[in-house]
Amino acid sequence: METPRRIIIGVTGASGAIYAKRTLEALKETDVETHLVISKSSEITIKYELEMSAADLAALADQRYPAGDIAAPIASGSYKTIGMLITPCSIRTMSEIQSGITSSLLTRAADVVLKERRRLVMMVRETPFHLGHLRSMTALTEMGAIIAPPLPAFYAEPQSLEDIVDQSVGRTLDLFDIETPLVKRWGEDLEKGRR
Repeated sequence: METPRRIIIGVTGASGAIYAKRTLEALKETDVETHLVISKSSEITIKYELEMSAADLAALADQRYPAGDIAAPIASGSYKTIGMLITPCSIRTMSEIQSGITSSLLTRAADVVLKERRRLVMMVRETPFHLGHLRSMTALTEMGAIIAPPLPAFYAEPQSLEDIVDQSVGRTLDLFDIETPLVKRWGEDLEKGRR
């Protein structure tokens, strides 16, 4: 029996809950199975920024696990996934993963993804960064993670906030070879400089 393509989606309390929502919505249109874990602090951010409950957000996922469920399948390396996207990723979560001291299912799942040499993408939400943040990012990159802050791509000629969010979400899903219609691609959809 063939294992389905599965991705773990982690949502932390950093600002940017819209990235998690758009990611889950986009993945619903693919053949990729979503396994969601939401941190306790993100429940507050989701309610404040999206005016919806964490349960409403979780309804967009195929599977959802409580942050304290360290016996969940995604806590084991034997449970096959294509990796994990943390969107948005708080500095606290990033730092915990970098240290290897995991205190929740979210950070344990990220640690498992790293140890199994699978793809870990972190949409880190903070600015400006101090040297400690940058050193943590360097260490995580050396461990195999990809740090992908959601930065606007103005070459894509966004007309709305949704366009900016979609481009960032689509580009992170590209890192898992998940095709979505969210990305405006240079040389394909965008012909500037080639006319």
